[in-house]
Amino acid sequence: MRVVRIETAPGASGATVMEIKLSRENKDSSRRRPVFGAALISLIAAAGIPSLAFADEGGVSFWLPGTFDSFAALPDQPGWAFSATYYHASASAGASVAAARTISIGALKPGLQVNLAATTHQTQDSLYLEPGYVFATPVLGGQAAVSVSTVLARSGTAVDGSLSATLGPLGAVRSFDISDSVIGFGDINPQATLKWNRGLDNFMVYGTGGIPVGAYQSTRLSNIGLGYGAMDVGGGYTYYNDDSGYEFSAIAGVTYNLLNTSTNYQSGVDFHLDWAAARYLTEKIYAGPVGYFYEQLSCDGGSGDRVGCFESRVTGLGAEVTYSFPVGKLEGDLTLKGYGEFAAENRPSGWNLWLTFSVSPAEPAQASARAALLHK
Repeated sequence: MRVVRIETAPGASGATVMEIKLSRENKDSSRRRPVFGAALISLIAAAGIPSLAFADEGGVSFWLPGTFDSFAALPDQPGWAFSATYYHASASAGASVAAARTISIGALKPGLQVNLAATTHQTQDSLYLEPGYVFATPVLGGQAAVSVSTVLARSGTAVDGSLSATLGPLGAVRSFDISDSVIGFGDINPQATLKWNRGLDNFMVYGTGGIPVGAYQSTRLSNIGLGYGAMDVGGGYTYYNDDSGYEFSAIAGVTYNLLNTSTNYQSGVDFHLDWAAARYLTEKIYAGPVGYFYEQLSCDGGSGDRVGCFESRVTGLGAEVTYSFPVGKLEGDLTLKGYGEFAAENRPSGWNLWLTFSVSPAEPAQASARAALLHK
């Protein structure tokens, strides 16, 4: 009988050690000893060039947590709009992530034991570009808008660790340190929204997706594109009191990921929640806390999935500040926000920073409460 067991435990350096054990019940193990050395050498040789993968393949989900923030469900002024966002992220993970699918072992010999202790670190600098149009004619009693976005980015990934193997009385250890980076354009993401206003309450539904045309290679650690398509739908709510200047927004959605045909790997269904709360401090400035929660609802799958379910999760908490100013006959907004991540499982976590400049048609008149703040 063949037995497969995967265990994870804290390593000496705080990293996780993953053990993959394959054994066959046999009272007479002496017959296998002549092949021990060959099996051990084959294993270490096969481990020479690890390939990195995580829950939500590549460590990057289709949905970027933190995408929505203040006033997300509030209807906008009809016309053309444009936004450009600089995004910087730095994230790390232990071996429960780095080792999950790092080494393709192949057909292991009976009794072979592998221990992999590794860490991974990722950095990304991106420029997201998103033109859009808000329609003046109501649709189902609400305000319709469409947009499309892509990203120009530099992404770098590094993995370092050690691999040890034992087979009977023999043992061997191999250290590795691999890294790469890529610069290029990402996938194309079209989006459609529909928003309704009911006094202080505002509601929104949206649909978006990913068209996999970005820079991607299945054998590379770092990628800009995902290598597969995805569909995401959701809805949200914004409370905005113009008299007090307070607002609160919460937008939730789910992502269905298609199969990556290059790796035969399919990420599970993901749930995400972005929220924000803010108050106008002056007529032109508002600020407040922001956060997000991301969790994978179903297991990864496909023939390329070699570790099973491996669902991911992460939580982020931070703050934002926005300054509004005229740009000719348009209105400009400059938003700075940042998040620190915690409570991560099977996913890299760290911190990220967003700087967004956007222009859109100006409001017909300034909000009375914001103007009143200047005269207090």
